Formats: sequence, structure tokens, C-alpha cells
Amino acid sequence: MKRRSYLAKSIEEFGHLKKSLDDITDLAFLLEKDSDEELENEAASELGLLADKINNAELAAMLSGEHDENNAIVEIHPGAGGTESQDWAEMLMRMYLRWCERREYKTEIINILYGEEAGIKSVTFIVNGNYCYGYLKAESGVHRLVRISPFDTNKRRHTSFASVTITPEISDDIEVNIRDEELKIDTFRSSGAGGQHVNVTDSAVRITHLPTGTIVACQNERSQHKNKAHAMKVLKGKLFSIEQQKLQDKVEGLTGEKKDIKWGSQIRSYVMQPYQLVKDLRTRIENGNIGAVLDGDIDQFITGYLLKGPVDGAVDDSTE
Repeated sequence: MKRRSYLAKSIEEFGHLKKSLDDITDLAFLLEKDSDEELENEAASELGLLADKINNAELAAMLSGEHDENNAIVEIHPGAGGTESQDWAEMLMRMYLRWCERREYKTEIINILYGEEAGIKSVTFIVNGNYCYGYLKAESGVHRLVRISPFDTNKRRHTSFASVTITPEISDDIEVNIRDEELKIDTFRSSGAGGQHVNVTDSAVRITHLPTGTIVACQNERSQHKNKAHAMKVLKGKLFSIEQQKLQDKVEGLTGEKKDIKWGSQIRSYVMQPYQLVKDLRTRIENGNIGAVLDGDIDQFITGYLLKGPVDGAVDDSTE
């Protein structure tokens, strides 16, 4: 029924596009016979609206991957740099959560580990909604921040890195072979702010997939059983992505080498000082309003990458 509803809506939207095109064609035909300023303004306005609709339809056509319509699992990890990088990781988390709010996507944080002084050491959350993975897959990679560090008493400029990993939430009807003997399951006490609601039981779960070394954890729920179920869901998605990447590497003849969270491996730079600029190094799309971007206004980067893909020679970072 979900698939049927999506297809019916797609057909209906195509019909609207066809009708808009026919209306503009009729207006153009009338203008050829008799020039009229008011009619020209109406035609220009309708043409602009149609262009926007066509761009949206083109983007929807790009979201036709096998799992694009699935929920997304987002993981954020800071790079080397201690508190500064951990603070940057938390800023990225907020940026994506605000983006989800704008799109009315529901989010659920299933595991978060806070830094000692500020920021986060890691976070995993699930985004629920139509085509979450299709959109967010464009954000997977290393993100770089340049700013005067609020943690540096000498007010020096610092460069921080954090990695964002996006995997699809795999539905139960897709089989991912995980044997019990391949898993190491540890339980521990959930960390938190403390107080009367602190969890005093070992309800948090960490699962290690021994053959791949993949580690997932969940501590959001008070029930160990629910935490284990969430962790298995994340593990299933990560293992599925690993197998998909192996297949892609084999087909394309790639090495499949994973980039480190450091200089030269970033997909986007966010510069706050000495000037303000957000630049996607894959598409060369730029935005000088870094405050709006960090507040969740990242659609131009997502749609730009999905529609255009990487631009040749766009990996050089000229923002430094």
C-alpha cells in the first residue's frame, strides 16, 4: 500500500506538470499573436513555477535507488583533536536534527557518548520518514570546521574534523546472514546526566561482529532487550552496506580504501574565521551564511550532489 500510494502520487504530479506545460504553451501562442504586458508577466511567473516543479521531479527521479526510500541510520564521530573535535561533532548532530525538524522527519537517538568537557565522542540516531536515506546518503563523509576555538585561551584558529556515516535501515524482509557465534555481546550501565532518572542496571548493549570488527551500541532504552533489538537493527544496516560496498568496489575496480578523519579527506568545509563560507568540495556549491547552514539549511548541498554528482577537479580545497 505504501508503494502504491507513492506511485499514484508520482503519476498525479506528472499530470500536473503536463497541464502546466500545456497552459504555458497556450499563453506563448497567444503572445505570438498579440503582445500583452500583463499576459507576459503571467507567463513568466508560470514558467518559473514550472521550472521549480521540474527540478523537484528530477530530484525525485534521482531517489530511485534500492533503499533510497528507507529510514536512515546516522553516525557521527569526531576526529583527533579532543574537546574541539567533539564540540564540532555535536554541532553537526544539531545541524542534522534541525534539518530533520524542517522536513518533519522523526528522529530517535539510540546511542550517545558525551565528552568530558564538551561535545560528544559519538552518536547514533535513526531518521524516520519517506526517502530519508535517499537524501542523507549525500552527507556521508568527513566534514571540516575552521574557527577560533572557544576552548583556546589564546584565541587561535583551529581546524577540526568529524565523520558522518549514513546507512539505510534494512527491513526485516531482507535477509542479512548474522550467526550467533559471530557476535560478542557486552552489557554495561548506561551513561547519562545522572539524577533520579539515572539507570542503575546494566541495560546498555554493545555488539561486536567478529568477522568484520563492526561495533554497534545502544543505551537509549531502559530495557536491555529493546537496546539489543535496536543495536541489531543498526548492525544489520551496517553489514548490508559493507557487502554493497564490496560489490561496488568489485564492479568498479576500486580499492575500497576508507579515508581517515583528517586533512585532505573532507567532503565539505565550514569556515567561520577569518571569513564565513561553507563549501562542498565535491560540487563546488558555496554558501556564505554559515549560521543558517549549521541551523539545518543544507538542502542546496544535498540536492546539488544528488542532481550533479562530483564535479571534475572539485576535490581541491581553496577555502584555506
